[in-house]
Amino acid sequence: WNYVKIMHICGKDVEKMEKLTQEQYTSIINQKKQDAHNAQWLYIEINAKELMEECEPGVRNQIVCRKAILDTLLEGDRILVSPKSRSRCGAVLTVRYYTDNLSPERAKYTCEPEF
Repeated sequence: WNYVKIMHICGKDVEKMEKLTQEQYTSIINQKKQDAHNAQWLYIEINAKELMEECEPGVRNQIVCRKAILDTLLEGDRILVSPKSRSRCGAVLTVRYYTDNLSPERAKYTCEPEF
């Protein structure tokens, strides 16, 4: 999932990690959901910190990751742990995606969680 760019700095070629986009994170999450559905799992739980470490080790990209996690929630999915900050941007964000029904007709999650 990582994208690497070679930069020429001070006469040396240096690899620079490109940050993933929200669309790329969304694609990764949707693939995880589909894999769980194919394995006939009822749900999967995804934690922001673990997802970032898996996809972009050592890269800080919390806002983009959080937006993708929240954007892929469907009706019936649950936010299990929400960051205490107003922006809900934090590595503790953990959600449960129910994967038994991934129909495109399922409505998107629209309610703000109450904590």
